[in-house]
Amino acid sequence: MGVRVNKCYIFTPRGYRVYEKQFSKNVEVKEGVETMELKHHEQTHKNDEKNQSHEDHQGHEQLNHEKQHSHHHEHHSDHQHHGSHGGHGHHGHHDHGDMVGDFKKRFFFSLIITIPILALSPMIQGFIGVDWRFTGDMYILFALSTIIFFYGGWPFITGAISEFKDRNPGMMMLIALAITIAYVYSSFVVFGLEGAQLFWELATLVVIMLLGHWIEMRSVMGASNALEQLVKLMPNEAHKLDEGNVIDVPLRDLRNNDQVLVKPGERVPVDGTIVDGKSTIDESMLTGESIPVEKCKGDEVIGGSVNSEGSLTVQVEKTGEESYLSQVITMVEEAQESKSRTQDLTNRAAKWLFYLALAAGVVTLIIWLILGYAFDVAIERMVTVMVITCPHALGLAAPLVIAVSTTISAKKGLLIRNRANFEGARNLNAVVFDKTGTLTKGEFGITDIVPGEGYSEDEILKFAATVEQNSEHPIASGIVKAANEKEIILGELTDFESITGKGIQGKVDGKKINVVSPGYVNSNNLSYDQQQFNQMSEAGKTVVFILLEDALIGMIALADIVRETAKEAIAALKENGVHSIMLTGDNEKVANWVAEQLGMDEVYAEVLPDDKANQVKKIKEKGWKVAMTGDGVNDAPALATADLGIAIGAGTDVAMETADVVLVKSNPKDVIELMNLSKKTYRKMVQNLWWASGYNIAAIPLAAGMLATIGIVLSPAAGAILMSLSTIIVAINARLLKA
Repeated sequence: MGVRVNKCYIFTPRGYRVYEKQFSKNVEVKEGVETMELKHHEQTHKNDEKNQSHEDHQGHEQLNHEKQHSHHHEHHSDHQHHGSHGGHGHHGHHDHGDMVGDFKKRFFFSLIITIPILALSPMIQGFIGVDWRFTGDMYILFALSTIIFFYGGWPFITGAISEFKDRNPGMMMLIALAITIAYVYSSFVVFGLEGAQLFWELATLVVIMLLGHWIEMRSVMGASNALEQLVKLMPNEAHKLDEGNVIDVPLRDLRNNDQVLVKPGERVPVDGTIVDGKSTIDESMLTGESIPVEKCKGDEVIGGSVNSEGSLTVQVEKTGEESYLSQVITMVEEAQESKSRTQDLTNRAAKWLFYLALAAGVVTLIIWLILGYAFDVAIERMVTVMVITCPHALGLAAPLVIAVSTTISAKKGLLIRNRANFEGARNLNAVVFDKTGTLTKGEFGITDIVPGEGYSEDEILKFAATVEQNSEHPIASGIVKAANEKEIILGELTDFESITGKGIQGKVDGKKINVVSPGYVNSNNLSYDQQQFNQMSEAGKTVVFILLEDALIGMIALADIVRETAKEAIAALKENGVHSIMLTGDNEKVANWVAEQLGMDEVYAEVLPDDKANQVKKIKEKGWKVAMTGDGVNDAPALATADLGIAIGAGTDVAMETADVVLVKSNPKDVIELMNLSKKTYRKMVQNLWWASGYNIAAIPLAAGMLATIGIVLSPAAGAILMSLSTIIVAINARLLKA
């Protein structure tokens, strides 16, 4: 399955697995490799406790219930293993914490056993100048090494089997080769073969590699719950109308042509058509449209959107896989599956070292035999070469850099969820931004106050805010917030009344005040500055009119407020030669107005939600590396399609779960920080891989005996010193990574 992954090696009670971080729910074991696959039609049918069908949008019911009682339980439940393995059920993300803990336990257990192994090894005793030999000590050494080989080394052995079946050797096969050669050869030495046993090498290699993988898992491995978050947008129940009665029923019981009541402030439970009522619907999380949409009889509504004001009667039109949310889930799945498998730097280095170990070992054996040396001498040289080829420091080279990088990123408010794609951020050619909630705050703010003759801006704002203070409409919130920021004292409001679709009215300190739409003004033939109104309207602003005793006294223009940091972010991208693109479902006027303020390179407006991912694909077809930055449900497929998905922290859970990186501070400037940290992390990782592997350049030829004719042969003890120095250098170099 070709997917965007972050490849880690983890063990389970059933053996070692290759863990590939995806947005997934089901675990499928195939040829020993555990992968997480998106199967949204099975999303909520995972165990006997959850019999709801995804077709009817019911997976969220139990999930929502669990979330209300335990956020932790929500992320660690019902990830049922459907593989074989003797019928033993294994949980995917449910056991994430257990697996990391088990890896930690395996590391510390092996570390404890390594201490007596080192103490009993004649080579180590000679190195430190002591003699602790006693009768039967080699058999104790063999027993302890057997435990560490099978317990500590088991994850690497089963991982090597998986890589062998995939015909893709990497770190697991390299480690398994080294520890198996060391164990088998040393065992023969204990039972009579001439030579020096290498149990100490086996033990230290297992311990350091376990430490490296434990650090890596703890730093970068995390559960992805995009589909779970999507279904949670739907309410638990719907108010079904049955012969005039209102009955609360589970969504799974709804059928096409049923009618449901949607009260003010509630989420619309289904895709359908309004048959009675008027209201404004907030679809921003679903479609990206920043302005709430006026809806009346005959208009369509989308399940998951929020009803702002009036009560609505909605006739069910789409359920199950035909619904909008199900289609978004499908798009996330398809985008995820289209990702290619990523193999990190360490695995690529390990792959070539594996081939080098095999080749160097065989060549060493043949040459020493040709030169007339005894078979046991030639075997000892071959084993030394093959064991040395797996540098201990290689297991720490990447994990230590990742751990430091993750700490730095967290301090900067960058939550890295997919390390492989984060590393690719250094090569970005274009950054695509959603508008609403990303470049803008996703909330209305006043941009212009145009008072009539004889009135001040503060008077107009006071009248409007006093009337709007009882309204839940986003425009009202923007007006009231502006008045509060200016510390304007509101008047006394009486006789408040909402005129659905046209505005509101009330008495402020005994005076009749209306805050109304352009449609109301035009229908009542009230005169106003048409030119100024058109200028504001063409800039994508929403304009409301304030009437005093039915006479027009001013206009207020509002727009989605541009983030103060967005302009700096776009300017910084240009300095780095990165193309900035706006991709939004909002209308063209609004998009162009925002883009002009920010200096964007390209703008794509009125893009349908299901077309955002396609637009990202088109940009990628130019050969560019593309990042997508967004915050809404409608951004999820595009986030998954991009080379790097970046979610704004203030956005929806869905966007954050789908993204590779989350900007916790909701600051677009952090995209630049992200790219810079990616470059520095990659550079440091390459340096560490050279330090980790570099000693092989000198050690392997010496271990093979290339200078034996002049009396220079690398002893295992000398090899241990080089190994230790390499490991120390790698650790220090990783700590030198700076923000």
